[in-house]
Amino acid sequence: MALRYADLVARARAHVPELMPWDLAERLAGPEPPLLLDVREAAEFAAAHIAGSLHVPRGVLEQACEWDHDETEAALAGHSARAIVVVCRSGRRSLLAGRTLQELGYTDVTSLASGLRGWNDADQPLVDGAGRPVDGDAAQALFAPHLRPEQRRPRR
Repeated sequence: MALRYADLVARARAHVPELMPWDLAERLAGPEPPLLLDVREAAEFAAAHIAGSLHVPRGVLEQACEWDHDETEAALAGHSARAIVVVCRSGRRSLLAGRTLQELGYTDVTSLASGLRGWNDADQPLVDGAGRPVDGDAAQALFAPHLRPEQRRPRR
């Protein structure tokens, strides 16, 4: 039987530790903050993200982690022991990306539980692509699911 998306996320959750938004805020304020790795798509990142995040869409993550690729990110390549917290909108893509990082040999990988929705719900700051603060209410609308009718499960 084929796996479903929820199965993949559950498998990743069994391996990737999760961090609550308030715990991440505390770690970011500490003496050795982790690298924040935002794996959402470019438009999502430009609309709202945590200041200082490194943006690497999940689709190019493997290339970003190695030297000699168009997508190589020096902050990732060759830094497999670096503390990394992976973030996305809801905390699911970040679990999958975190598991990929582990498979690539990264040893200190955590996922932001509840994603940026939870970060925003905890009244933590966000900025847009120009570095301007993003209003929490506006961010809430950005982080809400936006399903089109054809994306919904057919009723029988």
